[in-house]
Parts: sequence; C-alpha cells; structure tokens
Amino acid sequence: MKRLFKSLLIAAACSVLALGVVGCGEKKEEKKAEPAANATAAAPAGPKTIVFACDAAYPPMQYMNEQKEIVGFEVDVIKAAAEKGGFKAEFKNVAWDGIFAGLASKKYDAISSSVSITEERKASMDFSDPIMTIEQMLVVAKNDKATDLAALKGKSIGAQIGTTSYLVIKDVKGFKAIKTYDEVGLAMEDLVKGSIQAVVADSPVAVDYTTKKHADKIKIAATLKSDKVENIGIAVLKGNKEVIDLVNKGLTAIKADGTFDKIKEKHQMK
Repeated sequence: MKRLFKSLLIAAACSVLALGVVGCGEKKEEKKAEPAANATAAAPAGPKTIVFACDAAYPPMQYMNEQKEIVGFEVDVIKAAAEKGGFKAEFKNVAWDGIFAGLASKKYDAISSSVSITEERKASMDFSDPIMTIEQMLVVAKNDKATDLAALKGKSIGAQIGTTSYLVIKDVKGFKAIKTYDEVGLAMEDLVKGSIQAVVADSPVAVDYTTKKHADKIKIAATLKSDKVENIGIAVLKGNKEVIDLVNKGLTAIKADGTFDKIKEKHQMK
C-alpha cells in the first residue's frame, strides 16, 4: 500500500510539472506575438510636388534675377497658390519654342509661363482657372507716330515665335517683314536699335519694357483690339485633374483673401 501510495504521489507530481511546462510554453508564445500587434504605422506622405516649366525671359511675369533665380509676378502667384492649395511648387526654366513638347513628353507637370488659353491649345491641354486677362499691345520707337498696324505698312515688325502676339500679325499684309524671335527681349532690343520698327507683345511685357527697361527709347502706340478675351492660365496634359484641382484651390484662396492683389501691387501690375 505504501508503495502504491508513493507511486500515486510521484505520478501526481509529474502531472503538475507537466502542466507547468505547458503553461510556460504558452506564455512565451504570447510574448513573441506582442511586437507584431504593436508595430508602428507608416508615416503619411507629404504634399504633392508640382514641377512648373516657364520661359524665364518674359518680365515681369517670369525672369531670372541677378542671383540666377526664377522670379516674377506669375512665379509669386504660383508660390502663394501652393501654400494655400497644399502642394509644393518647383520651377524649371524651359525655352518657349520647346515648352509644349516638353509637357507632352511629361518632362514636367505643368506650364506656368503666361500661357494664353486658346481653343487650339485646349484641344491637347487642360487649363486652370484664368490667372488674369491680358491684351496685345503695339510697341514702337519713341518718335514714331504710328497708332495702329496699318500705319506700319512697308515696315518691319516683330514678335516672339509661337505666341498669341505673333498670331496677331502673321496674316497681316503690307509689312516689309515679319520677324520672329525666340525671346521677346531680343525683339525689343532690335526695336531699340532700329532693326525693326515695331513689336507686338502681351500687355504686362509691353508695359514693363516701355516703363522700366527702355522708357526713353520706346513706347506703347496702341492696344490692339480683339473680339476675344485673352486669359492666361496654367497648362497641364489633358486629363490631369489632380494638378488642376490643386492649382485652382490655391488660386481661389489667394484671390479671396487679398494675397493676389498684394502680389499685383508688388509687381506694379494693373
């Protein structure tokens, strides 16, 4: 009986030990599972960066300052819109004659370069809400008495190639020559030298050159009337709704809170 009782005690003790071992094993497995349950979530993505191409040779809209930085009225507008619209803006200097091809090949996200919103361009691009309305102006030498295109019959006139300024004069008859330029500044320099007798340019540019850079040599002779309102806006590839929505959000905000008017005042824009 003693041996039987002793055997029973030993068996009971072994069972308790076995249960203890199993219990310890379960606890270890639970501890291993804890790190996965408390894993840190991935950090949220930052604001979208939009790369804007601009022909930085078009003062006061966009140009290079002495520090070789892209500055100007439209640059300040986009920077302010970015702050309000929740995106980051980067600018890339691109020559005008290749700026639309670069957009088509997706070298950048948008064009911010005084782009007039035309029906022809809307066939292949989408545009933001208008930034501002512009007009086409005729610029001549200070002593020239011309007040319209007709008075320049037999004379040479210039404009930047591929612009709405060029479209105004390309089919007009009677000029000695219609000269195109890669940059509007080169046309103005030829006008100052007397190589050509007139330049057609967007109103902000015409005002800038005739009141700041060459005020003593050239003047605005006339505003060329048109039956169409000419607005400028930001251009993107057809269907790029994400960028258009962000830009429009920013433009709406800066026009509503007075920021846009302050930028116009800073750049002496009418």
